[in-house]
Amino acid sequence: MLRKRIIPIVLLDGFSVLKTINFKQRRNLGSPITVARTYNTRNVDELVLLDIDATKQGRAIDKFTISEIAQDCFMPLTVGGGISSIKDIQDLLTRGADKVAINSYVIEKPSFIKEASSIFGSQCIVVSVDVIEEEGKFYIFSRGEINRNLELIYWIKHAEELGAGELLINNVTRDGMMEGGGVELAALVASSVSIPVIYVGGISCPEDAALIGRTDVSAVGISSIFHFTDYTPNDCRVALAKANIPVR
Repeated sequence: MLRKRIIPIVLLDGFSVLKTINFKQRRNLGSPITVARTYNTRNVDELVLLDIDATKQGRAIDKFTISEIAQDCFMPLTVGGGISSIKDIQDLLTRGADKVAINSYVIEKPSFIKEASSIFGSQCIVVSVDVIEEEGKFYIFSRGEINRNLELIYWIKHAEELGAGELLINNVTRDGMMEGGGVELAALVASSVSIPVIYVGGISCPEDAALIGRTDVSAVGISSIFHFTDYTPNDCRVALAKANIPVR
């Protein structure tokens, strides 16, 4: 079994770090450069930076911010937000990103996954999927509303076929709640594809991260408990190890 990863997720609204609840309520947490430097000192496996306002504002995540973070941080960096062209990807990789996460644009233009992966390699292309839990079922959430015309499992399998190298599954319903991760969603997605899956949403403590780690996901993405509690990425690694889950 491959070793599981614990990945801090850092959300941006342009130039500031923030934390959301259900993608709605927001709390500003300061400079992304300071936050990234802190994670760098904690030897995290990798870092994911997502600008959640970029798409609706018609821009890509700020390249200069990525440059500053990449200069100081010695960990793999995945960057997402408003990516809609090959040039956007090239610019971010040139600035120091190792992978890019693409969400809304590829739902509207799936062929972009194939185009991007053919140029940069599948290992660079992460397809991010926002998911809503509703009455025991899972639906894709895109541009502020549930997309009932696109079935989740069909979409993730199609993204894999088109060349996605990894999936980032954001559980919107549990986002920021710190009331427990969605084990059922994590297990469902990870068992439906053969590419690595990062599950994000609702992690309440290191032991909860271990529950998600028991599924076939490759990584657990965590945000709130690292911002608002004393738990660290290493605490989560220790919890997985105690549960006999191979961890980096």
